[in-house]
Amino acid sequence: MIGAVDIGGTKIAVGMVSDKGKVLSKMEAPTDAGYSEGLHRISAMLHDTARIAGATITGIGIGSTGPVDPFTGKFGEVDFLPGWRHKCLVKDLMRVFKVKAALENDADAGALAEAGWGAGRGKMRMIYITVGTGIGGGIVLDGKLYRGADGAHPELGHHVVDSSGPLCSCGARGCWEALAAGPAMVQWMEGQASSHDGFTARKICELAQRGDERAKNAVQYEAHYLGVGLANLVNLFTPDVIVLGGSVMKSAGLFLDEIRKTITSNCRFVPFEKTELVLAQLGEDSNLIGAARVWHHRFRQKTRSDKARKKAKGRR
Repeated sequence: MIGAVDIGGTKIAVGMVSDKGKVLSKMEAPTDAGYSEGLHRISAMLHDTARIAGATITGIGIGSTGPVDPFTGKFGEVDFLPGWRHKCLVKDLMRVFKVKAALENDADAGALAEAGWGAGRGKMRMIYITVGTGIGGGIVLDGKLYRGADGAHPELGHHVVDSSGPLCSCGARGCWEALAAGPAMVQWMEGQASSHDGFTARKICELAQRGDERAKNAVQYEAHYLGVGLANLVNLFTPDVIVLGGSVMKSAGLFLDEIRKTITSNCRFVPFEKTELVLAQLGEDSNLIGAARVWHHRFRQKTRSDKARKKAKGRR
């Protein structure tokens, strides 16, 4: 039974996740404490959710907004949790619970979850993209999480799709995130309306579904740039499947036709039709399931690989 910890900008979720990826119990607390208090809250919730599930914790997996160092288990320069910077939650939870623990960026955790227990199961080459207030993602190749130099997490949301586009928080212009995340759709809608009227991505999608022309145009704008970014990934990787998740993709029916049209017109030299475009399957518990999958990927997969190598050596 894996204790799963998901650390986000507004809340920390903790749960018990079975070997089959089922969340058996869960609790939440606000992300508003210093590190010592945060560690105490997480430890208490792990104890409580284990008791509720009638489980013994055999490992702890953590998914967190970054930057994080998956090898040391430390937080980097985390803007929303300045008191947590350079703290090692992995080491501290291992000390408290006397089990192995592992940490990954939450987008990578989501990729591992969908690859192992969700829409990417059984696929050799999978890219997971989450579209919400930002765009993030992870890449799983041959069952292994792709890492860049020095273990870096690939910032898929910050590849440039229009160099004359709006300024992004990263300092570049025209990043995919700046043009195709939820706030980009809101910004476009506000630029067309005389009254801002409290627009959100969710509200714009609801208006589009009811036939509002400005909202439909905002969705078209968003879908085009989502398609451009996804076409780039198809051209670069030609994966077996791209899995789409996140809050904006709850209204995927509004976007998919334009996304597919854009991919078709931009991927002439690769077999783009071999890349499936599917929606994430794990639902509202996907972050906790992803956190648990972090542990499986780090420890259980390694154990199985070691056993396979020993078995092959024995046959020789």
